Amino acid sequence: MQSFGETTRNWLEAGLGFLYPPVCQFCKTNQATAKEGYICSECWTLVRFIRAPFCDRCGLPFEGDITTTFVCTNCRDMDLHFSSARSAVVAKTLVLEAIHRYKYSHSLWFEEFLADLLIREAAPALRGQGWDFIVPVPLHPLKRREREFNQAELLANRLGAATGIQVNTKLVQRTAATLTQTRLSREQRATNMKDAFVVSKNVRLAGQKIVILDDVFTTGATTNACAKALRAAGAGDVCVWTVARGI
Repeated sequence: MQSFGETTRNWLEAGLGFLYPPVCQFCKTNQATAKEGYICSECWTLVRFIRAPFCDRCGLPFEGDITTTFVCTNCRDMDLHFSSARSAVVAKTLVLEAIHRYKYSHSLWFEEFLADLLIREAAPALRGQGWDFIVPVPLHPLKRREREFNQAELLANRLGAATGIQVNTKLVQRTAATLTQTRLSREQRATNMKDAFVVSKNVRLAGQKIVILDDVFTTGATTNACAKALRAAGAGDVCVWTVARGI
């Protein structure tokens, strides 16, 4: 049985193909097919993949000729519950617009593009490393009903299929209907996410290695709160992967 995301995406792709020529959904000029995520080769050049040097803990990229591993000053001042956070690309221009339209405007045809970015970078790093679960950051039930899907869950399913790592959507629950993080400061984001997640009742982890999956990493408040709940329940190593990284 197809999921909501798969069914809706197939209908949207069929509708786009019927009503419009296969055109890039960013520039609206060049040809781009569904398999290309409706992003043309010219617009692809706007994507900035994250490459070293970057913070060994949160993955924040830095300019310069740093050749040794390092932890940024932001991470030194924070109580982080994940061992590392990595993102495929920088959250700017094309990528950020695709994520916003995917999440808030039901533009599910962008999933192919966003999943491709994630899988290109995350799959080689995760394969063969003994990870037990991919856990997508859950939405609060009210937000889930409003949006009708969880973008992190759909992307997690794509990464799970590419790596063979089991996706677990029942392990963590979001118990607080938090404010949107968009306009909050770093401190406000951390406060907003305090105790927002709990591990499901009667679940006790025994050192399992868990990958937390989300669409965007900005300050890390959301994924850190999720990691805190998992570590308190007995998780071993916890890392974070996202499609994009705010800088």
